[in-house]
Amino acid sequence: MKILIVGDVVGKSGRQALLSNLPYLRDQLKLDFVVVNGENAAHGFGITDKICTSFYEVGVDVITTGNHVWDQREIMNYIDGDGRLLRPLNYPDGTPGKGTGTYKLDDGRKVLVIHPMCRLFMDPLDDPFACTEDALKSFTLCDNVAAILVDVHGEASSEKQSLAHVLDGRVSAVVGTHTHVPTADHQILPGGTAFVTDLGMSGDYNSIIGMQKKNASARFTTKLPQGRLQPADGEATLCAAYIETDDESGLATRIEPVMRGGCLRQYMPI
Repeated sequence: MKILIVGDVVGKSGRQALLSNLPYLRDQLKLDFVVVNGENAAHGFGITDKICTSFYEVGVDVITTGNHVWDQREIMNYIDGDGRLLRPLNYPDGTPGKGTGTYKLDDGRKVLVIHPMCRLFMDPLDDPFACTEDALKSFTLCDNVAAILVDVHGEASSEKQSLAHVLDGRVSAVVGTHTHVPTADHQILPGGTAFVTDLGMSGDYNSIIGMQKKNASARFTTKLPQGRLQPADGEATLCAAYIETDDESGLATRIEPVMRGGCLRQYMPI
């Protein structure tokens, strides 16, 4: 299976990068399945139903989120009706939406997506390790699903890496999101799980993690109240991971970075 997982889409420039590049990437890489983290897509904070629709129209199969999932309040009334939009798995019982989903490809293969959120330097949610284990109880690679993908949304590299090693050999891929900075540790772990600590953002890198520099920098240089952060609006770099899995085992055989547009070094799998 050929899979693309796209890092946090930030603001209009990030959306434009996704909408303009994904049809080409689906065709060029012969993609079977696409996951996009969209939690910053609506002017840097949250996501809307219209943005979800625009993503689906260009070939996104599943949208994950994170700690900004509720920033656009109307999403609370929308998320239960959209099975392809996931909020973090480890919110308390009764929270709208869901943190996992099983999706059927046209050829009949099924993909399980699990979306835990870390706790270190983040919101004090339920245990992401235990919640992920619960989500896996009914699923086994190449038994009832062809691939299992985990988007772990978190600040601390150590926590994301720990979850990946705990899951190694039982899931196809674990990718980190949230920090908006791409890491260079793409690897296949000893048990066969593809991993990267953070995909980085799909946004304008001439910025402070996707936001305009002036107000963002002023938060560190003065104690005076600052205005609301605004997304940077220059050309975005789409950052993603391209992953191939083995049809016999469901484990990864390849993981490569994808970087297109903007000011970062460009990279496409050959």
